[in-house]
Amino acid sequence: MTETKQSIIRLLESNAHYTTEELARLAGTDAETAKNIVKELEETGAVIKYATIFDNDVIEREVVEALIEVRVTPQKNRGFDAIAEDIYGFDEVKSLYLMSGGYDLAVFVECKTLRAVSAFVSDKLSTLDTVLSTATHFILKKYKVEGAVAHENHNENKRLAIKL
Repeated sequence: MTETKQSIIRLLESNAHYTTEELARLAGTDAETAKNIVKELEETGAVIKYATIFDNDVIEREVVEALIEVRVTPQKNRGFDAIAEDIYGFDEVKSLYLMSGGYDLAVFVECKTLRAVSAFVSDKLSTLDTVLSTATHFILKKYKVEGAVAHENHNENKRLAIKL
């Protein structure tokens, strides 16, 4: 991978809103090269999605987010991919990862209420034949999301340090 391509990838990761001209200037190349790199990244599927991340507290959107650890038994000739397909098909699922360690899948969900998260786990996720167990962790506060500080006005709630 060229240094220019790496630079454009880093720039897009930090701000997907850059224009081709801005990418070119910041990466030290011409607009046509930047345009071609972005087009290649999109066409090969390297760019999964351009997204805006909101701070739900700031926009006053009431949502409940949870991380659900899931242990599964992979089915013969289907493996983890087939189970993942079953799970990521649910509307509540925002992200899904295959993990190493004490559990197999990390499922991030977003619902309107605690009861809705509970219903998702008990009525949808736990009823899948391959699911052995789940452990649900509710996200209470986000400090950093996708490399960005979640709430820029975070200093307003800080306590003063006490010197001893």
